[in-house]
Amino acid sequence: MAATLIDGNKIAGEIKEKLAEEIKRLKEKGVSPSLSSIQVGEDPGTKVYVRSQKKSCEKIGIEYNLRQFKEDVSQKELEDFINHLNEDKRVSGIILQMPLPSHIDGRGLQRMISSQKDAEGISPANMGMVVYARPILGPCTAMAVMELIKSTGVKLYGKEAVMVGHSDIVGKPTTLLLLDKFVTTSVCHIATGERGTLPEYVRKAEILIVAVGKANLVKGEWVKEGAIVIDVGINRVEGKIVGDVEFEVAKERASFITPVPGGVGPVTTAMLLKNTVEAAKLQAK
Repeated sequence: MAATLIDGNKIAGEIKEKLAEEIKRLKEKGVSPSLSSIQVGEDPGTKVYVRSQKKSCEKIGIEYNLRQFKEDVSQKELEDFINHLNEDKRVSGIILQMPLPSHIDGRGLQRMISSQKDAEGISPANMGMVVYARPILGPCTAMAVMELIKSTGVKLYGKEAVMVGHSDIVGKPTTLLLLDKFVTTSVCHIATGERGTLPEYVRKAEILIVAVGKANLVKGEWVKEGAIVIDVGINRVEGKIVGDVEFEVAKERASFITPVPGGVGPVTTAMLLKNTVEAAKLQAK
């Protein structure tokens, strides 16, 4: 029997509805959440993402401010601007759009963002709270993955999970969040692929999360019968957007699966909005 599709758009919509109500209450108390976005250059994908962020923010009552810099901006100019935003009490959250030009140290800039204004939840302090299982402003995509898994209603205690991809903002924090739920978790990466043991790991996964950025990396036939499959990958192939998992085959084996697009993406954006609201509340204290 075909898997149940996990509707990211629906889940994101429910989160946004709750946030809109919370924002109304905050504004009555004089707290107005705002998100400041920093974009460098004219990357087409970034432009689309920025437009989506702005629309989502404004729809629920978050003020969205974009500052766009030219491609040749210096590291110092960006550092000065981030310091300015850190000190501006009207700014609740800050997001640094990727990608950045090669001469810019993106990680260095992200580390400069105040942990209380870190809307993406990826500053060292906020990542550290994930280790302690107390994320306040958690990494957006990792938190989205957990929200999507939660929506299935499946009890996680004792389950076997496989995380394919070990990035700082998705793979590693997602693994820690799963461990906190007493899920036995394996992490696969490029070396696993080089050894040829990736199929072996995938086949045992009751919960499979894939976040690599390589179209159809995970073959559908590898997916364990009844598994929950969360596909974080976004790839453009012959004019279509596809994930990292071979969807058509995998959906015939899994019990739940996220579509691409319409799965992880919308919920990640919702988590960004949630972090911005939480940041506003933190600063109001």
